[in-house]
Amino acid sequence: MESIEAMSEQLKLISDKSRLTILACLKEKEMCVCDIVEILRTTQPNVSQHLKRLKNGGLVHETRRSQWIYYSLNVEDKPHLKQLIDQLPSMKEQINATPSQSCD
Repeated sequence: MESIEAMSEQLKLISDKSRLTILACLKEKEMCVCDIVEILRTTQPNVSQHLKRLKNGGLVHETRRSQWIYYSLNVEDKPHLKQLIDQLPSMKEQINATPSQSCD
């Protein structure tokens, strides 16, 4: 079981609309920064900063594939967050409507 302090920090992380949207996207599938940039309609440095905070908070994994980094959720061991993220609205429509940036 996580401490109150750790849970508080995690909840602070997801209280930001952009980070919550990123988590909703990652609930659907693993994604690279360039695709998240398109969905959030913001800059790559902005998305990278949000992802860095989520990674440092232990909420996302990163996997390097050649020059690209892909992000996925890391909440299986955090049931208090997993339940909340499971309740987020689906981002499938936005993801499918966004042309892939072909990061592969």
